[in-house]
Amino acid sequence: MSYEHICPEARFLKDVAEHEMIVIRDDGVHRHIRFQKPGTYCMHFDLITWPGYLCYTGDMGTYVFSRLDDMFEFFRTDREHQRLRDGRTLAINPGYWGEKLQAVERCGDDGRYREFSEDKFARAVIGDLVEWVRSHAYETTKEERRELWDAVVSDVIGADGDSGGYRKQCAAHDFNHRVNRRVEFYFQDFWENNVMDYTHGFIWCCYALAWGVAKYDEAKGSPE
Repeated sequence: MSYEHICPEARFLKDVAEHEMIVIRDDGVHRHIRFQKPGTYCMHFDLITWPGYLCYTGDMGTYVFSRLDDMFEFFRTDREHQRLRDGRTLAINPGYWGEKLQAVERCGDDGRYREFSEDKFARAVIGDLVEWVRSHAYETTKEERRELWDAVVSDVIGADGDSGGYRKQCAAHDFNHRVNRRVEFYFQDFWENNVMDYTHGFIWCCYALAWGVAKYDEAKGSPE
């Protein structure tokens, strides 16, 4: 899956193009590796590991993961799938990696690694509407379907929102439109739709993990 709409891989690679690796500690699974452009902390990040854990901390926040005794090994596992990703330099797996999060700290994102997505919300609304229209085509007229479409766009997609998307989801849940005397439209089980997406900071962090572990391995002449 591509995450270019959240954080383009090329943008990340540009951000770290002049970064150098600084080994603060490297003792088995006890590591503290820093990546930064000399003379500045802009876009810097540290990878800190101890048995069973890895902490990423830097400009994009702080994320603590836990899965294997050596967490560098954990973040290497997706490299074998890299050849299937045409034109991709870094193999990341935000869905699986996110499941291994133990803690998240980021003031700007209120400690979240996922956030409400306007695009996913709109696609879910339109998807449910289109499916309903297709199944009720013989019970409605073109004019009635157009009135329904306009009402959904105005009252649901165009509803006042908040940072968590709760108001918009409530607008979908509460929406009811009498199409004609025979049928009415409402969203069934809309709360089951996935309208969340990863934050920019978390995707940047995932790129940094894949890139940083690879740079460490290159320097050590260890696993490819």
